[in-house]
Amino acid sequence: MRLPGRTAPVDWLVVGLGNPGPRYARTPHNVGFLVAEELIARWGLGKPRKQFAGLLADGRTMPGGPRVGVLLPQTYMNESGRSAGPARGALKVELEHVVAVHDELDLPFGDIRTRMGGGLAGHNGLKSLKAGFGTADFGRVRVGIGRPDSTDPEIVSAHVLGKWRRPEAEVRELVGRAADAVERIVEGREPL
Repeated sequence: MRLPGRTAPVDWLVVGLGNPGPRYARTPHNVGFLVAEELIARWGLGKPRKQFAGLLADGRTMPGGPRVGVLLPQTYMNESGRSAGPARGALKVELEHVVAVHDELDLPFGDIRTRMGGGLAGHNGLKSLKAGFGTADFGRVRVGIGRPDSTDPEIVSAHVLGKWRRPEAEVRELVGRAADAVERIVEGREPL
């Protein structure tokens, strides 16, 4: 039994990147939140509780499966490390068992790539995680949202922060495949 306010150590920490609030819900930039919510539901982790300046759900992926924490930082994307850094410390998670799920402009819509460490590609959420963890050597599930046919910052921003321009069924399928990728990593079926 867990005492109120206490958090048990976990084997894996999944950090879904996004921005809090209804203005950003269901936007390409918040695909990390959508994947995190899908995993919470799949794994039956229950309603997330407010902790570490975010929303945290934890438990086992299945009976006898690995213990996971799924975190949705509520600090805005560019401050995600302020939530994820303390969560990682309190949950006693090794850095190689942290997986950040985030939108990736430079991948076509529908592409999903996984990797350990690497560059930050100008992604403010990843920059903040690097600051919060003290290194960029954490796992990533990069979810392709595609880039608009323009380099105009206002058009790119509208693409990222506006509502999806894809049918709902395609977005659901993308979120499901990204959640599958996280599951394979956490269950040891796919190395990072």
